[in-house]
Amino acid sequence: MRPTRAVVLLTAGLVALLGVPGTAAAATPSTLYVSNHDDSHCSDAGSGTQSVPFCTVSAAAKAVQPGQTVLVKTGRAYDEAVTVDRSGEPGRPVTFAADPTEGAPTAELSKGLAVTGAGHVVVRGLTVRGGVQISRSTDVELDRTVVSRGTLDALVVGGESTDVHVSRSRLTGVRVEGGSRGTVLGRNQIIGVVRPAVTVVDAPGTAVTNNTFYGYCQAALSVSGGSTGSALFNNVLYTEATSTRCESAEPVQGMAVSQSAAEGTRADYNLIVSAAGRTVYSWAGTGYQSPAAFQAASGQGAHDILTASRDEAGQMDGSRAIDSADPTAPGVLPTDHNLNPTADDPRVPNTGKDGGYLDRGAYETQDGLSEAWMVIDRTWAPAGTPVEVQAVSNSLWPTAMEYHVDFGDGTPPVVTRPGNALGAVATHVYSAPCECTVKVTAVNGVGAKAFTQKSTKVTAAGPLTAAFTAEPVLPASDSPIGSTRPLTVRIDPAATALPWPLDRVDLDFGDGTTAQGNSLEPVQHTYSRPGDHRVQVTVRDSHGATSTAAKTVKVDYAPSGYVATAPFRLLDTRTTNSPVAGGTPTGVILPAGLSVPDHVLSGGMAAAVLNVTVTGATEDTHLSVWPSGQPRPATSNVNVRAGGTSSNTVTVPVGADGRVSAQLNSGRASLVVDFVGYYQPNAGQRFSPIAPTRLADTRTAGGALAGGTSRTVKVAGVGGVPAGATAVALNLTSTGSTADAHVIAYPDPANRPATSNLNPEPGKDKSNQAIVPVGPDGTITLYTNTGSTHLVLDAVGWYGKDGTTLFTPTVPRRLADTRTTGKLAPGTDTTVAGLPAGAVGAVLNVTATESTGPGFLTVYGYGASRPGASSLNTRPGDTVPNHVTTPVADGRVAVWNSHGGSTHVITDLLGYFTRP
Repeated sequence: MRPTRAVVLLTAGLVALLGVPGTAAAATPSTLYVSNHDDSHCSDAGSGTQSVPFCTVSAAAKAVQPGQTVLVKTGRAYDEAVTVDRSGEPGRPVTFAADPTEGAPTAELSKGLAVTGAGHVVVRGLTVRGGVQISRSTDVELDRTVVSRGTLDALVVGGESTDVHVSRSRLTGVRVEGGSRGTVLGRNQIIGVVRPAVTVVDAPGTAVTNNTFYGYCQAALSVSGGSTGSALFNNVLYTEATSTRCESAEPVQGMAVSQSAAEGTRADYNLIVSAAGRTVYSWAGTGYQSPAAFQAASGQGAHDILTASRDEAGQMDGSRAIDSADPTAPGVLPTDHNLNPTADDPRVPNTGKDGGYLDRGAYETQDGLSEAWMVIDRTWAPAGTPVEVQAVSNSLWPTAMEYHVDFGDGTPPVVTRPGNALGAVATHVYSAPCECTVKVTAVNGVGAKAFTQKSTKVTAAGPLTAAFTAEPVLPASDSPIGSTRPLTVRIDPAATALPWPLDRVDLDFGDGTTAQGNSLEPVQHTYSRPGDHRVQVTVRDSHGATSTAAKTVKVDYAPSGYVATAPFRLLDTRTTNSPVAGGTPTGVILPAGLSVPDHVLSGGMAAAVLNVTVTGATEDTHLSVWPSGQPRPATSNVNVRAGGTSSNTVTVPVGADGRVSAQLNSGRASLVVDFVGYYQPNAGQRFSPIAPTRLADTRTAGGALAGGTSRTVKVAGVGGVPAGATAVALNLTSTGSTADAHVIAYPDPANRPATSNLNPEPGKDKSNQAIVPVGPDGTITLYTNTGSTHLVLDAVGWYGKDGTTLFTPTVPRRLADTRTTGKLAPGTDTTVAGLPAGAVGAVLNVTATESTGPGFLTVYGYGASRPGASSLNTRPGDTVPNHVTTPVADGRVAVWNSHGGSTHVITDLLGYFTRP
């Protein structure tokens, strides 16, 4: 801002015009409310409360008392003519105002407003159609009001009214008459439609200051009759155009003061826009075409400006109205038509009276400040490093700007005054690390502000030191249907001490793959196989320094719950005429999402439970199933004779690509794969292993199951399986079969799937383990397609919310093979060791081969009592595998051979159960 002399002069002008203000009333005035909205519950018979407002402004005008304010709800016009004839008191006026709580800017009166015989009245923020008439009244303020009345004068002040102040309003014609005294028109926009914009007749002491007039008829401003002692200052008068609607054919002038009104009337600092060659002034009966001629003859208008260009009269750059008015003129207001404060444009010389910077007309040119920006030279640097902030704004007056830069660390803001258009620069040294927010406040000469902020990172001083953490990424517990593949690890280098900004991060995952990035954000990597991997992270900063951190990361499958699904067929090479061939792996895609109708399957499964059938083999062979993308293990899952059919349940970890691989050892055969369920971390049900317990035996109850029929069997709430179990693990054995057939175990008797669990053959006892969801009333249903067969069901465990263990898949690996130690003799058992510490249960693939007689094997927890149930049946000349779920004790299980003959036993580990 410029020196404060102009402000002093402004204040002096106001005091000279209005006198010393009185003491404000201590009590807060009460409020009356008016609303004609449909939902307002209004009543003109009420007291005008907010809950029951008046319906009309007229009703409020009849009830208002000194010091009260009538708030008129906006948004809907009031179709009434309002008369105010009640008075306030000095310092306690009656006030009529638009309700500021509503969105519409003004409240509209459609048929006019009259203030008659009243005093100390304020009207603010209304729109009045039909005009305003003020008569026989005193101390009336009309502020920020829009008034129109067709082609007639919108505002008439008369009847010897005194001290009427009209400010910051938009009016179509004003007439001051009838002996009115002390009328003040300030900061208004006034248009003359068929008459002068302002007509003053017989109204002494009228002050017309800082208005913008659009005059199209006779004169923009006309003062006549006994209007002596008037003051005409700081106005902008547009008179360059003439209207064809004028009441008089007189050519338009800027200002006309009659001889009878000239005595004591002063005029100066006005700006008139007029076409060349016109009479600009008419003073005491004589016309003048220039301010110079006018000043020479009358002594008035010494500082008036005449221009033919509108650009020199508005608020745009180059306007001669800027900073050129008289701040001491009678009626000067501290804010303009839009409530903007008086502002000093530093680019323009202050040519107003005594160096004042008030603008001429109703509007005060403003800076236009609305935005600020900053540039931080170092948004990331160690403590002790100077940080420089350059601040700029969209100020039109940059030399008057002040910038407050708060560096966000608790130190006082740095205040700069640039004095040029290039903005300000502030420098600061942070003493300690922080995540600080730098805030810039741009303040112009009138106190308007604009803000901006940016973050800066202050790090600890010291060397660059790479560091990282590594942890498995598991599907979220609140979103069990996820897409996170097993063996996924998150490498997070956020612990790196990085004093200077990062340039590059290089990651070596230790499995032959690498990655590069430019942030310290975590990176996820899915390994193709479990194991120990040497992970290395190398960080380079913007100063060229490098640092490397390395550690061995153990990657493995995570403990998981079981998600039972209704079984469905996943693959059948018989339908595609594409049998599998020995030595060539076949990829089996595990579905995810909704790719299988009526099944919602997760892409985050850690292991799949499948029923795998090999049929039509061209020679004796075996099938291995393992996770895709990993080496084929030296294990087997299904053994089959040439021309025969054999099936087995397979629990297999999922590869990184969402697949498993299957491969015949030799020959060719058709492959059938049924999907039974899956294991996933943070999802599904827990498992409780139990010693094999017989649930059903058709040889002793119910008789053989006939082909084409089904039978329900109770499996939950019996035999150690609780009623709340959601799935049960069973060893299913067929005996006494009369035909080659297949058996299906399923939960819903009304929805039999097109899958199979066991393939009975005449003359052979065959077994297979099945995991079956529990159906209605704790049952499952058994079905065979042809012939008849006896079935034996032995429970080996159950799944449910009250289960006790989680399953950890493993890549299939061999635990024991008696072919290297000697056959297991009839009536003896062998111990299989090497299970993980803490395992309380295990999923095994147990194979009997080179058996000398028919019999069975029982697998159970080491040291426990041997149960009276079988795990698989041995047959001379056949190699027989079975999926076995068994308790574990001390990292060992026992395998007992019945009295049928000696046999070799091969034990492969598929996974194990632990308590969480």
